[in-house]
Amino acid sequence: MTLRDFLVGELIDIIEWLDESGDTMAWRFSRPGNEIKNGAQLIVRPAQLAIFIDQGRLADVFRPGRHTLTTANLPLLSTIRGWKYGFDSPFKADVLFVNTKQFTNQKWGTSNPVILKDPTLGPVRLRAYGTYAVKVVDPAAFVRELVGTNSTFIVEQIADQLRDLVVAKVSAVLAAGQISVLELAAKYAEVGSRVLEQVAPQFQQYGLGVTQLVIENVSLPPEVEATLDQKTRMNMLGDLDRYAQLQTADAIRDAARNPSGGAAAGVGIGMGAALGQRAMSYSPATNGAGAGSASEPPPLPGDAWYYAVGDERRGPVTTAALRTDAAITGETLVWRRGMGEWTRADAVAELTSVIKKPQ
Repeated sequence: MTLRDFLVGELIDIIEWLDESGDTMAWRFSRPGNEIKNGAQLIVRPAQLAIFIDQGRLADVFRPGRHTLTTANLPLLSTIRGWKYGFDSPFKADVLFVNTKQFTNQKWGTSNPVILKDPTLGPVRLRAYGTYAVKVVDPAAFVRELVGTNSTFIVEQIADQLRDLVVAKVSAVLAAGQISVLELAAKYAEVGSRVLEQVAPQFQQYGLGVTQLVIENVSLPPEVEATLDQKTRMNMLGDLDRYAQLQTADAIRDAARNPSGGAAAGVGIGMGAALGQRAMSYSPATNGAGAGSASEPPPLPGDAWYYAVGDERRGPVTTAALRTDAAITGETLVWRRGMGEWTRADAVAELTSVIKKPQ
């Protein structure tokens, strides 16, 4: 090895950091045994800071750009080292690069349900989750409180602590806000802003700032959600007759779309007829009297009877009028308003005197 190779290997003349990980918050430039020479080039890229540390003490901080290391731009380190008139020889110092970009999409969520008193539902158990973004805002505090002597520091090393801070404040804001779970979805942004205000001082103790906090969802236990869904369905089905008509109309539409041919057409025609009859029965013109009632007079007052002779329906007639019809026997089916179904005449006590006894 030549003297030139030895000097090149031992003296550092370019100091830089290329971060390819995406999650590293701090990285220490260190080559054991090597020294930084006077006039070395320091390259600090965007979203980076370079901090010189001498024997555990934070000295000079460099912002993005290309810097030539001389006494003029190392005033604190020069004071610590006692360089009154500049320096010409190499020196040793730790250079710590700090990533100042935002670390986004950091997850937070309640590991256990939070019990709150909802103003509408009463005591409920809630789960909440979302994301936040964090960045280094005070490099000195960040290095002092978190990095220490570590050669690298990644965001996962502080993620659990930050998540717990966020969850605690979310729970407190939800409890103090007295916002019903039924109205909470419309106020996620408002609740997130209030949580952000309260959690910011907690992050600052580590030299960090939370730049964004998003509440993605606040959910109830599955059984409570099922009960609310059932209540919603009952509210929607308040008019069961209209719901039945809607279901029938949907079935007709689906049958018409079915390419199976005649069977589907038959189903559609049958459903259409049923829907037509149902619509007629609820038509204002017929006053609920049923299909065909517009062409027939209303039933007689009092004990108006209907009876069947063969396939023919007769009536309405009075009890006295039944005596004149020789077709009435004990097996004749009769019906009047108030009866659940057609009944044999000999089973109706009021008609025992009407039924003609066989000779």
